[in-house]
Amino acid sequence: PGEERSGGSCCSSERLVINISGLRFETQLRTLSIFPDTLLGDPSRRVRYFDPLRNEYFFDRNRPSFDAILYYYQSGGRLRRPVHVPLDIFLEEIRFYQLGQEAIETFREDEGFIQEEEKPLPQHQFQRQVWLLFEYPESSGPARAIAIVSVLVILISIVIFCLETLPEFRQEPKGPQPGFGEAAQLGDEALLLPPLPPPSGTPPPLRPAAGSGPFFTDPFFLIETLCIIWFSFELLVRFFACPSKPEFSRNIMNIIDIVAIIPYFITLGTELAQQQQQKQQPGSSSNNGGQQQAMSLAILRVIRLVRVFRIFKLSRHSKGLQILGKTLQASMRELGLLIFFLFIGVILFSSAVYFAETDDPDSLFTSIPDAFWWAVVSMTTVGYGDMYPMTIGGKIVGSLCAIAGVLTIALPVPVIVSNFNYFYHRETDHEEQCQYTHVTCGQQQSPFSEPKKGDSNQSLSKSEFLEAED
Repeated sequence: PGEERSGGSCCSSERLVINISGLRFETQLRTLSIFPDTLLGDPSRRVRYFDPLRNEYFFDRNRPSFDAILYYYQSGGRLRRPVHVPLDIFLEEIRFYQLGQEAIETFREDEGFIQEEEKPLPQHQFQRQVWLLFEYPESSGPARAIAIVSVLVILISIVIFCLETLPEFRQEPKGPQPGFGEAAQLGDEALLLPPLPPPSGTPPPLRPAAGSGPFFTDPFFLIETLCIIWFSFELLVRFFACPSKPEFSRNIMNIIDIVAIIPYFITLGTELAQQQQQKQQPGSSSNNGGQQQAMSLAILRVIRLVRVFRIFKLSRHSKGLQILGKTLQASMRELGLLIFFLFIGVILFSSAVYFAETDDPDSLFTSIPDAFWWAVVSMTTVGYGDMYPMTIGGKIVGSLCAIAGVLTIALPVPVIVSNFNYFYHRETDHEEQCQYTHVTCGQQQSPFSEPKKGDSNQSLSKSEFLEAED
C-alpha cells in the first residue's frame, strides 16, 4: 500500500483512507498502530483489504458501527456502542475487527451484562462422561433421555404436592388410628395431634407395628418416595462426578436440589418417631404439650412448604427459565433502583393520604404504616379496593400516587427488556452467529472467539459447548 512505502516518523503520521460500504473515513497510521494486534492496527492483516486502484481499504461492513470502532483507536481503548446499533451486530463488528477478548469483556461489563463463566470439567474420563450425562442434556442422546426423565419426575412431584391438598383427599378416615398415609390426607395436624379415644365399651384397636400398615401403602407416600429416590440418586451421582466439590456445594441450583428433598426425610423421621412414642406410651395425652405441638406443627408446615421449591429444578432443563434468571441477575441494579423509588413513593403517599383523611371519622387509614399497603397496591396499579380515600384531598393524593407508580415502574422496564433480548438472542442465535461467514470478505470470526477445543478437557462454557457439538 502507498501509505506504507515511506518509513520512520513520516509513515506514522501519514494518513490512510478506509471505505466502509461506500462511506469513507480518513485517519493516521499512528492512530491505528496503538493497537497492533487488531485487524486495522496490523499491516499484515489489513493488507488483504487494500484496493490499489483507489488507494484505500475497503470493508463491506456495518457503517454506523465503524464510528465507534474508529473512536476506539482514537481514544486509546474506549468502546462505546452507538444507540441505534443493535447489540448483536456491534459484537459481530468487534469480532471482525479483532479488537480482542479483553475489549469484548470490557464492553459487556459497560453494557451491564455478566461474564459467562468457564465451567471446569472432570479430569478422569469416566467421571467426565458421567458429568456430561447429568449436567449437559445437549451432549448426547442418553443425556437427553435422563433430562426428560428428570423433568417428568419433577412434574409428578409438583402435581402430587398440589393434589394432596384437595378436600377429597383430606377427608378424615373412619378408623380411629390414622397412620402416615392417612395423616398426609388429614393434613399436618394429624402428624402431631394424638387420635381421639374410642367410645366407651369399644375394644381398643390393634396398633400396627412400626414399619407396617398404611405407612407404606398410601399412594401419595409411595409416589413421593419414588420421586425422592430419583432426586437423591441424581444429586449423589452429580456430586461424586463434579470437578469441584466446593463449587458444587456453593451452586444455587444444587442447594435447591438439597432443600427439595430435605422435607421428605424430616416428615418421615417425625412420623417414625411419633409411631415409636405411641408404641411405647399408648395412653399418652397431649394436655401438657399443647404449645409444643403447636410450635412443631408450624415448623412442619414450613418444612412441607419448602417442597414447592422443586419447581426451580426445572430451570436446569429450561432455557426460558435460565434466560429469565440471567436477565434478572444482569438487571439487579435497575431492580434495586425500582425498589428504592417504590420505597420513597410508599413513604411519601402513605403519609400524605393519612393526613388528608385524618379528619374523616369513616377513614380507613388509621395510621401511616396501615396506609403502606394502600400505597403499594396503588403504585403498582393493582388497586384491590379494600382501602380507598373518601375526601377530596385523599382522592387527589390517590391520583398522584397512581400516576407516580406508573412512571416509576416504566422507567427501568426498557433496560430489563434490552437485557432479556440480549440473553434470548445469545441463546437462540448463537450457532448462526458463531458460524457466520461474511459474504464479501469470506472470513470467519477471529481466533479469539473460537471455542477452546484444546482445553475442552479442562474447562467449558455453555456457548463453547454448543459450538463444539456442531
